[in-house]
Amino acid sequence: MKALMLGIAAAAAMLPGTAFAQAASDTSTGQVVVNGNVARLCILGTPSRATVDLGQMAATSGTRVGRIAALGEQSVTLPGSFCNFAGSALTVTVTALVSTDASAVQPGFAKAVNYTATASNWAITSTAATSAATASGATPTATSTGATQPAPKTADVNVTLSGFTAPSDALLTAGTYNGLVVVTLGPAVSGGL
Repeated sequence: MKALMLGIAAAAAMLPGTAFAQAASDTSTGQVVVNGNVARLCILGTPSRATVDLGQMAATSGTRVGRIAALGEQSVTLPGSFCNFAGSALTVTVTALVSTDASAVQPGFAKAVNYTATASNWAITSTAATSAATASGATPTATSTGATQPAPKTADVNVTLSGFTAPSDALLTAGTYNGLVVVTLGPAVSGGL
């Protein structure tokens, strides 16, 4: 009986060790690395106004009749604009309003209206470009790149058109005038502001 008890005790002592050995050997761990990327992206929101119509630009009465009238500031918003990376900048390209009439400009008249386009609410300072077309409408385009935005950002970019003038304050020729403002949001040029 004593021998039988020792045998049962020895068998019982072996059982927990066997259970631990089986538990440790029937589990294995593996790892799978998961990768992805996000491309650098800048998006300008849809302009709140697709067209800015200044209407009659020449004064029709008073001491400035025939010359550029006092035209108020015009505003356009590009809502929900964003860049998902640091180091972006706004560039503004402005093209003067130039008459669609291709005939030569006569002395004392102008076929161009210059103005300033200012984009704000992106970097620490605004970005502004002012056209400087001649009376004939030559050299109508100017470009300016603003300060660098040092972090990813989302904002409503505001564009203001102001300071409408005619070259040499000349009389404006009759007709239709067209201009253009292009706002670009993207990586700041290295070595720039």
